[in-house]
Amino acid sequence: MAQWVEELHFPHMEIPVTISHVGLVMPSGTVPTPPDHTLYLSNLDDMIGSRVFTPTVYFYPSSLAPSSDQKPVMQILRNALASVLVPYYPFSGRIRETRNGKLEVFFGQEQGALMVEAHSEMALASLGDLTVPNPAWLPLVYSSPNEEPYRLIDMPLLIAQVTFFSCGSFSLGLRLCHCLCDGFGAMQFIRAWAATAKAGTLVTNPMPCWDREFFKPRNPPIIKYPHIEFMRIDDGSSLTMSLWQKKPIQKCYRISLEFQAQVKALAQPAHCNCNFTCTTFDAMAAHVWTSWVKALDVQPLDYNLRLTFSVNARKKLQNPPLKEGFYGNVVCVACATSSVSNLVNGRLSDTARLVQEARLSVSEEYLKSTLDYVEVNRPRRLEFGGKLTITQWTRFSIYESADFGWGRPVYAGTIDLTLTPQVCVFLPEGGSDSTGTMVVCICLPESATNKFTKHLSTILDSSHEN
Repeated sequence: MAQWVEELHFPHMEIPVTISHVGLVMPSGTVPTPPDHTLYLSNLDDMIGSRVFTPTVYFYPSSLAPSSDQKPVMQILRNALASVLVPYYPFSGRIRETRNGKLEVFFGQEQGALMVEAHSEMALASLGDLTVPNPAWLPLVYSSPNEEPYRLIDMPLLIAQVTFFSCGSFSLGLRLCHCLCDGFGAMQFIRAWAATAKAGTLVTNPMPCWDREFFKPRNPPIIKYPHIEFMRIDDGSSLTMSLWQKKPIQKCYRISLEFQAQVKALAQPAHCNCNFTCTTFDAMAAHVWTSWVKALDVQPLDYNLRLTFSVNARKKLQNPPLKEGFYGNVVCVACATSSVSNLVNGRLSDTARLVQEARLSVSEEYLKSTLDYVEVNRPRRLEFGGKLTITQWTRFSIYESADFGWGRPVYAGTIDLTLTPQVCVFLPEGGSDSTGTMVVCICLPESATNKFTKHLSTILDSSHEN
């Protein structure tokens, strides 16, 4: 029987990459963007957590890549991008700041998406296991020389680097501005780009819809919830210091479907007549959170910690519903809180219930309250005090969306979490026979990794129902 929880390893290496061409890609047709034209960004687009680029990488081995020279790959991708930038023209704009720190998209001269051609003398096989996200892959995603961290203003909103390896394989490294799209919106855009490349003609299904005014705040604002997910909290625990004092390392684990089912079963409360039925996410988020806190030996025990995660609110919107093809941010940040003591000594079902209650608290009214809260109390910085943030990429069709005509990539996903070590990602495994397996990526001090592996792999301990 295969291991239910398998610790994954990646090689530490340097990937030599030579940039051969950097150029702008403009929409290939007419778009409704005269000079100085601007587009409104909603407060969901403009939240502090959205003011980032999301880097991802996609690997296409030589068995999938064209057997001729490398120019057709660049030509196909560039031409398809130019075509898809017509209906998705906001990606050819830039971000600027307006009154009170509010952001908007504007259009000027010499803009467009950025496309980079690069080459490496390495063969793709030299990169090791391509199912495990590796921070060493960062050179496969373009950053301009001396680029400031978290810079958005005047940056291209889509940056694509195609790196050709010596074996004929290639990678596509993407950076998409999160202000323009959430994960589901990004999948919609990539799917259109890939379908257009595959067909040789523009394919958009559904047609993209901007319509960010749908999420304008109310006047006057009505803030009905405390929104502790945004609150600045001076971390009175040892958590933040233990993570940031020494550079944390990235750890990845393959979690089988059978193990997920076991965790979910143990997260269901015994002898309870309530309507509590947790999802796999509720159970796995609770299990990872408690394992992380135990491994870090967080003190003091009476300190309250936060678990935050994004909830897709599309189906919550009924009055009126969103238009089909909307690709902007429609996620709210849910937040569960618990004392260290309850996480370490409590039952898994109790923690899973906290996660479920936070997830179910996101309603249409909660979303409207979020819009109003951000309008009144626009957060200026990311808050990490006493917090773990889990991002669930298992919901996205990231592999299916990225077939540009050369088949599914052998890997599609994130690269390096160590820059934000209080973020954990649940990734889908890409193999065609993955059968629901997920890959959990998380950051820890090296001294805590063995303890975390032990707690993550063990579910029949003090956290199970007595």
